Amino acid sequence: MTPDTETTTRRADGVVEHDGDRRVLRFERSLAHPVDRVWAALTEPDEIRGWLADADIDLAEGGRVQLRWLNTDEAGNRAVATGTVAALDPPRLLELDTDRHGVIRWELRPDGDGTRLTLTVMPPWSDDTVLLALAGWHIHLEHLADALAGRPVDWPRWSEDHLPRWKELHAEYVAQTS
Repeated sequence: MTPDTETTTRRADGVVEHDGDRRVLRFERSLAHPVDRVWAALTEPDEIRGWLADADIDLAEGGRVQLRWLNTDEAGNRAVATGTVAALDPPRLLELDTDRHGVIRWELRPDGDGTRLTLTVMPPWSDDTVLLALAGWHIHLEHLADALAGRPVDWPRWSEDHLPRWKELHAEYVAQTS
């Protein structure tokens, strides 16, 4: 199994840390693609669409960002996050400060022929929403690995293809905190 296919079967491994009153979600992944390839998936709108959302991004510190999720919640609503590029050091660091998800920080470093990715999210929400977000970011990291391997998300089929996996991950995160 390659690291990318292992990602799709990964157990609930996101962690919640506390920084004072603030919650911090953290994920680590090894991806079997070079840093420049992963950087493109994080920063180029056509690439971002394959695993996260439709995106408008002015890739400069202080630049505007809008992410429009392509999957819907049970009521059929699509999430939209707007914000700015808070920190940028290509191809190593991208930090977005958004209204909906708070701070989203992507750090990349070489890992042999691949990349070690650290995702840190500092959400603005209450604790009960954090477990939903853990499952959400976890599945988006699975989508990223799949998109890097040439298998982007088929968004119209997201509920059929991926909602069961999201529910499984959410249940695992809930069980870990019980």
